[in-house]
Amino acid sequence: MSNYTFVIDSSKQPLSPCHPSVARKLLASGLAAVFRRYPFTIILKKEIITTPQPIEIKIDPGSKTTGIALVQGNKVIFGAELTHRGQAIKASLESRRALRRGRRNRHTRYRRARFLNRTKPKGWLAPSLTHRVLTTLTWVNKFIRLAPVSSISQELVRFDLQQIENPEISGIEYQQGTLSGYEVREYLLEKWDRKCAYCPVENISLQIEHIHPQSKGGSNRISNLCLACEHCNLKKGAQDINVFLAKKPDVLKKVLAQAKRSLKDAAAVNSTRWALFNALKTTGLTVTTGSGGRTKFNRTRLNLPKTHWLDAACVGEVETLKVLTKKPLLIKATGHGSRQLCRTDKFGFPSRYVCRFKFVKGFQTGDIVKAIVTSGKKIGTYVGRVAVRSTGSFNISASTLVQGISHKYCSAIHKKDGYAYSN
Repeated sequence: MSNYTFVIDSSKQPLSPCHPSVARKLLASGLAAVFRRYPFTIILKKEIITTPQPIEIKIDPGSKTTGIALVQGNKVIFGAELTHRGQAIKASLESRRALRRGRRNRHTRYRRARFLNRTKPKGWLAPSLTHRVLTTLTWVNKFIRLAPVSSISQELVRFDLQQIENPEISGIEYQQGTLSGYEVREYLLEKWDRKCAYCPVENISLQIEHIHPQSKGGSNRISNLCLACEHCNLKKGAQDINVFLAKKPDVLKKVLAQAKRSLKDAAAVNSTRWALFNALKTTGLTVTTGSGGRTKFNRTRLNLPKTHWLDAACVGEVETLKVLTKKPLLIKATGHGSRQLCRTDKFGFPSRYVCRFKFVKGFQTGDIVKAIVTSGKKIGTYVGRVAVRSTGSFNISASTLVQGISHKYCSAIHKKDGYAYSN
């Protein structure tokens, strides 16, 4: 089942989302019209005076993908997964930095160094991190305009729920609570891709394994922990990792490298969690938080699959959940293009001209169009992202790339907004 359909009245006031079949009947009877394609929204042709049931937006922030779920009571009526472009931003900045350094190192006129006259304001975040916060906030504000949202729930890592339930908890009692082991185990599952570190088996119960055995001085630090199936765990026992994997040099190299793997994704989430929390508070809605361990506990208890949007639905206090949608809206941040007036070669020299006018025949690159070709060698219907050309002959990225489609056959179904969509 697809997501519920957003509904607004003639004055653009949000109403309770409806089932897709109800939306189809309203459209067929002429009582409503399509207001927005992604996320699919209809607008009624008259004003409705009613008190819709409040909806809670739940967010599972991630370094690469953020899960979003809209929950009405105990019903999950909408899910979305927002893919960020933080790495693309970082790569663009590094490319610009390299080109500028190349120009500065050439034999040109002297220019005074300016690397010490810049200060960063308090709370400054790198552009790639700021993008994650602002993109999430953008979509929260979109959902607020399309649905009767009353509150927001965000997964905030390192939130001590056990101490809230038992203010006098201390010492070893932390390991004996309801959420015992969920924080460390969740981290290891992500780090080791939910697979056994020593063999290719997956989708089975995994055990926490010490790479350097405790009996030989190994510690309980995260860097010394991995995941292993029961067979490999018993077979390794107290052996040294070099002895156990002596006949598997490739696996040994991979395990040792993985143990020292970069934690940039975890660092990105930790760096932005409070910035996102403070940004969400600017909406004026009530913002609550929950820990990653609580999210994992709720998802396991409710026997839900591991996905970003279902993780979001399990954030915070959850008793029961009824998932009324199975296919989330996949949103990918693509940006709004480049401001460069010309393209450069690998040395930073201008190589080709960029048209200053973005619109051609009423279309611009990034629009989602529907082309119905009635003549020629490419007869058919194509729906996808368009790349415009000044000649009026466009390329459309449908299931495959289709080139040379005339603008006369195209009609826009969703204007460019910096995102790509799929179901």
